Amino acid sequence: MMKTKHPLFKIPASGAIAPIIGFALLANAFDSANADEAGDLAKAAQNPVASMISVPLDTSIDFGADNGTAVISNFQPVVPISLNEDWNLINRPILPIVYLEGAVAGLPSIPEAADLKLKDSKFGIGDLNYSAFLSPAKAGDIIWGAGPSVTFPTASDDLLGAGKWSLGPTVVLLAQPKPWSLGVLARNIWSVGGESDRAQVNQFLVQPFVNYNLSDGWFLTFDPIMTANWKAKEKWTVPLGAGVGRIFKIGEQPVNMRLRGYYNTVKPKGAPDWSLQFAIQLLFPR
Repeated sequence: MMKTKHPLFKIPASGAIAPIIGFALLANAFDSANADEAGDLAKAAQNPVASMISVPLDTSIDFGADNGTAVISNFQPVVPISLNEDWNLINRPILPIVYLEGAVAGLPSIPEAADLKLKDSKFGIGDLNYSAFLSPAKAGDIIWGAGPSVTFPTASDDLLGAGKWSLGPTVVLLAQPKPWSLGVLARNIWSVGGESDRAQVNQFLVQPFVNYNLSDGWFLTFDPIMTANWKAKEKWTVPLGAGVGRIFKIGEQPVNMRLRGYYNTVKPKGAPDWSLQFAIQLLFPR
């Protein structure tokens, strides 16, 4: 039976069932918030431009790539700033902490890294992406935000980033008719500078998200990140799957936890076949 080589995950690929069991035990170990509070927290946690500070760590373990397993943990705090009575500025930096066993295609946070054709494993930080959404402070039936998205070449190794300064527009739209949260986030970034010997970046990213809220803080979720690398011959990576999550409290601290699984139905050569994703998000409602 083939085993992964990542030092933290020296288990058979079929052993990925362990995180699922762990998630179920942990999610049930703590008390949920009361029904009204859980509903409000879920509504805010599922809104990318909510006026609530949150600190998520979202980890994806990607299996089946030609050069081995990829493990990417995205530290992505959300910090809203009230500009005036009418407008908020939602700040969303994303810093990837990355382990790659070799160059891997089709990863949303590392466009064009696989052009290096390297096979040595690397661990470190990836390229920092910062998005700023200008959003109405008083949301209507349709909630929206729009602004710039900038990627900085902060990767600690060439394999872990694109080596380019990139920027472009980003937008999010959503509606939250009970018990649903329905929306889409999209962006396109183009390289505008950086290392001259690295490939140019022209990457489109779209993330539809559908959440159905159940009782006792539980919810079902669908939030695949689909990308198109317009510079590549095989452009699209399209994962399909779903997951489950729960809003609960550890002491007085509200927490949102999710577990999802996705299979890449369309992918470039050398990309992972599927991924197991786990996220834990600390919520700080105002």
